[in-house]
Amino acid sequence: MKIFVKAKPNSREEGVEKIDDNNFIVSVKEPPVQGKANLAIRNALAVYFKVGTSSVKIISGHTSRNKIVEIIKYNKF
Repeated sequence: MKIFVKAKPNSREEGVEKIDDNNFIVSVKEPPVQGKANLAIRNALAVYFKVGTSSVKIISGHTSRNKIVEIIKYNKF
């Protein structure tokens, strides 16, 4: 599943806000330096979607506030 994320680095509080089915705002405390904010965004989305961090991949927007993120959910039999 692909989602659109607006990143808010250097926020006072961390959180994931759902705008609609495909659009989210992710606030993280980490600064956008050396990929720290991207890692924090991946971690926040992994917790929100209840998947592992390795199942969250930033497809585009590594240096932008607007990102496209792929969430891989595995079906359990």
